Formats: sequence, structure tokens, C-alpha cells
Amino acid sequence: MVERPCTFEKAVLAGCVECKRAERVQIAERESVACLNQASLSRCTSLHIHLRHSFAFALKNVHEDAALSHAQEMRVQCGGLLGLQNVLDGSAEVANVDALLDSVLQQWGELAAIPYSEVVHAAALCYKGRHG
Repeated sequence: MVERPCTFEKAVLAGCVECKRAERVQIAERESVACLNQASLSRCTSLHIHLRHSFAFALKNVHEDAALSHAQEMRVQCGGLLGLQNVLDGSAEVANVDALLDSVLQQWGELAAIPYSEVVHAAALCYKGRHG
């Protein structure tokens, strides 16, 4: 059992982002991702809540607390983080989610101040998902 499961586990396992606070853990035949820092985990969890809220319209998800499909969650996680990086500095690569959050807080002061509509728009350009 993972003590602090990474909020952006799907994105880390998919390889669309990396994080210096993430540690891959093997549990039987399953791979999971743990967060090595409680404060970082709390920030990521807050960011995920904001991203999910902001992506609700794009995902055609009228009930924000409803479970998302894997593809929808990938759009929130990969698309959200890549879009956020793009809005922050024009890059489309996230080498360290924790450092991205440091930069975001330095730029906007708090997670609520992020221009999420721009992030959702940038996410559509930066993340295409898998196509059959």
C-alpha cells in the first residue's frame, strides 16, 4: 500500500510529465507512484481540484464530483499540467511537477489566481491523447 499516492499518478506513469517528488512503487504486478513530500502532495491535490473544475465544460462533465473515465482523467492530468507549463513559459514539457508548482505560485501567488481558461485552451494544443 502506498502511504502518499501521487495525485498525478496517471500522468507520471504515462510519461507525459515527470516529478522529482515522485517515486515509482511496485505492488505485486501493478506499478504505482508515491509522493515523497506531504506539502507537495497537498499542493498537487489542490491544483488537481482546480484543474478538474476548469476542465468540467471541456469534458462535458456536468457533475464535478462524478468519476472520470481514464481518457478524461488523462486530459485533466497530462493536458492540465502541460497546458499550465505552456501558459507559464511557452514550453510544452513538464520535467518536474513540483518545480512547476513553485513557479506557478511565484507567478500568480496562489493556485486560485491561475488563468485556468487559458490553461484549458493550451491543454487542447499541448495534449492530444491516444488516437486509435
